[in-house]
Amino acid sequence: GEAKNLPTYPGPNKMRDCYCTVNLDQEEVFRTKIVEKSLCPFYGEDFYCEIPRTFRHLSFYIFDRDVFRRDSIIGKVAIQKEDLQKYHNRDTWFQLQHVDADSEVQGKVHLELRLSEVITDTGVVCHKLATRVLECQGLPIVNGQCDPYATVTLAGPSRQTKVKKKTNNPHFDEVFYFEVTRPSSYNKKSHFDIEDVDEVDKMEIRVDLWNASNLKFGDEFLGELRLPLKFLRQSSSYEAWYFLQPRDNGNKSLKPDDLGSLRLNVVYTEDHVFSSDYYSPLRDVLLKSADVEPVSASAAHILGEVCREKQEAAIPLVRLFLHYGRIVPFISAIANAEVKRTQDPNTIFRGNSLTSKCIDETMKLAGMHYLQVTLKPIIDEICQVHKPCEIDPVKLKDGENLENNRENLRQYVDRIFTVITKSGVSCPTVMCDIFFSLRESAAKRFQGDLDVRYTAVSSFIFLRFFAPAILSPNLFQLTPHHPDPQTSRTLTLISKTIQTLGSLSKSKSANFKESYMATFYDYFNEQKYADAVKNFLDLISSSGRRDHKSIEQPILLKEGFMIKRAQGRKRFGMKNFKKRWFRLTNHEFTYQKSKGDHPLCSIPIENILAVERLEEESFKMKNMFQVIQPERRVLYIQANNCVEAKDWIDILTKVSQCNKKRLTVYHPSAYLNGHWLCCKATADNTPGCTPCTGGLPANIQLDIDGDRETERIYSLFNLYMPKLEKMQEACGSKSVYDGPEEEEYSTFIIDDPKETYKTLKLIIEGVGTLEQEHAQYKRDKFKKTKYGSQEHPIGDKSFQTYIRQQSEISAHSI
Repeated sequence: GEAKNLPTYPGPNKMRDCYCTVNLDQEEVFRTKIVEKSLCPFYGEDFYCEIPRTFRHLSFYIFDRDVFRRDSIIGKVAIQKEDLQKYHNRDTWFQLQHVDADSEVQGKVHLELRLSEVITDTGVVCHKLATRVLECQGLPIVNGQCDPYATVTLAGPSRQTKVKKKTNNPHFDEVFYFEVTRPSSYNKKSHFDIEDVDEVDKMEIRVDLWNASNLKFGDEFLGELRLPLKFLRQSSSYEAWYFLQPRDNGNKSLKPDDLGSLRLNVVYTEDHVFSSDYYSPLRDVLLKSADVEPVSASAAHILGEVCREKQEAAIPLVRLFLHYGRIVPFISAIANAEVKRTQDPNTIFRGNSLTSKCIDETMKLAGMHYLQVTLKPIIDEICQVHKPCEIDPVKLKDGENLENNRENLRQYVDRIFTVITKSGVSCPTVMCDIFFSLRESAAKRFQGDLDVRYTAVSSFIFLRFFAPAILSPNLFQLTPHHPDPQTSRTLTLISKTIQTLGSLSKSKSANFKESYMATFYDYFNEQKYADAVKNFLDLISSSGRRDHKSIEQPILLKEGFMIKRAQGRKRFGMKNFKKRWFRLTNHEFTYQKSKGDHPLCSIPIENILAVERLEEESFKMKNMFQVIQPERRVLYIQANNCVEAKDWIDILTKVSQCNKKRLTVYHPSAYLNGHWLCCKATADNTPGCTPCTGGLPANIQLDIDGDRETERIYSLFNLYMPKLEKMQEACGSKSVYDGPEEEEYSTFIIDDPKETYKTLKLIIEGVGTLEQEHAQYKRDKFKKTKYGSQEHPIGDKSFQTYIRQQSEISAHSI
């Protein structure tokens, strides 16, 4: 959202140029645009991602960029994974915290400790402690590098491991011996003096991790671990994983309120998805929704009735129906029912009903490429050129001419209008099929109104698809960030005009509250504009439109900077790493020096035989993947972060899914120094040693995991169980009394109480069965889990909370 009351800049103008980053632990996965000259910057940017790995904190950093383009951290907000649920989908203000080495600790360490008695030659007993530092995982990367070493300290000077270069998962496997008690005269009664026992109990072993810095001011602290020796007395040997902790050095941090605060809205969902057969009963009830008479008694419609927000229900429903190819009959059924309930043709599909939310969601999923092809080029131009387009005389800047601005805006509107109305043939089939059924329902219901067949369709394609995409291009992946204020204003004016042009209402200029908009709109009051809109709407909603010929121009799927390793195309060239601008279309995968340059290398899609992750050991670099081509040519690429890497792998896999010669096996590591690191084979043309991953199916209907969406729907039904039960009561009361309803039941749409009751019973049974399966899964997992294992290191708060919950539910001894 926004930050407020950031500390002032020490210079004369006191203002700052700030941006905010989103991080998994400390790995940046998203960055907002820079808001200049403000101490209360407003960002208003949305970021959505799948989380491809485990994490402990979701962190947000505010950076300030100074005149020399150097970035310094002002503060951060770190939310523990187990606390994310508390803030789920709520706007919350968080105080910014100071950032220092202690607040940045992350990662875990694997130790083995052994306390043993040693009898010396003179018959004297002393205690020795052996500390074995095995390895660490997930240490923070400081200024782009991590060369870690560990120090181990018991009373006295500390010992140090070797430095491991360029890795944040170092393997040390070094043992240090410490003498714990002074030799005491050996006597049979006790192995050592009582004072010594107390001494041992008070002692603690400390392991610190450091990053060996080549800078003058010393090495950076990465985290520490303090373990009292008294827990070793029960078992002489102890091996476990531990989370690293910040130093407990008693320095009280500065007052928390002096860095300002940040407003966030975080929506975090985590579902455990079973295999397909678990979901059959619930999925079958849902997929029959389109055939249930009346549709208000169907499971999908009931989900829309009980959810607090219709959007919550629409997202998984649309994805599930798209996956199984049932989206058109389902939307036709709920739209038809809504049209029957509509009294006035002018208000058709104007509410936030389940129908309109489902169609919005379908257009967003199926129409993404369509928007890219139609609007992206001109939106990019508007964002780059910054032509003045302000037509409100009150808001004109000095030196701007109202007539010129009007002409600039008119040209933009004209170009966008032409691009849209000429794009009918590119409109995705699934959208056309839905528009056809909307048009039929509306024309049948309001036979006297000849325009309703157009307004039913234009209320979606113009009002809820093109106009919002022009207004907020960042939400439709047309631009990476929210546009700057001037561009935003231009887009608002264009969006308003396009919306009015598309709505085909009779007196256009009366639609505008502002007189300057009404004056501007006079340009477009010609019949040719209305005709163009009608022709376009006819084309995208006619049942005969079956032009399956694919769009010939290449569609840009993804682009951005990444680092690639030379492929060895030149015989004697160096195989070094270089930053390049990558572009993927549905025809080819290319890279060039920078955006807009001539491609240095182009790989046709049919030459991509596999896309797989590359193990970190190959080049000691994270987030690497490989694009395998004919004759075992491999392009090694490093993405900027784990989310980007997953996105690139997914989309490259998807476009190359149907290639005839796709590989079934690959090498997970690189070929270096004459052999494959993974299987040690020496010939560079040795077939792979690991099966390729399944990848994603190639078409949109299958580019969705049906089980995952059914699990999401189960979670929603489970969350709103009290409302399902209330709805059952409402059905009972309706079928018995059939008179005026009780107030609390009037919120539900129930056309046929008996059918609705039958469906509710099936839903509640299905949800109950799945709930038992989840409980059993948790019990089994709990029995198998070991505290101190690599998955649940000691110091894992979420696991401790989990143990508490489990012990309350079950009588397991822990």
